[in-house]
Amino acid sequence: MRKMMIAAAAAVTAVATPAAAQVGNSQGLVAVQIQNVDILNNFLNDTQIAALNNIGLPITVQAPISVAANVCGTTVNALGALRKEGNATCNATSGSAALADVVQRQKLKQNK
Repeated sequence: MRKMMIAAAAAVTAVATPAAAQVGNSQGLVAVQIQNVDILNNFLNDTQIAALNNIGLPITVQAPISVAANVCGTTVNALGALRKEGNATCNATSGSAALADVVQRQKLKQNK
């Protein structure tokens, strides 16, 4: 009986995991251009901001579409339509913790 319960639990986990992974991948990525690193002042420390300034502007990162919509002042639907056309790029007009995390991983090569 115990083996059957363990097998059933493993089967449920195996079925649920791919579905969760597919949801995250279905949104896709959008190229977000950062023209002014000051928008990240509240989310990164002074050393990180200085390092970004040394990289040169604009800084482009690949962010999840929901993050891009938030910092670019647009909607997920609008960016999704651009993505279908192959032109999913936007300019960040505000910062966020999520954008700062993306910048840390992609440009500063830092993991939290």
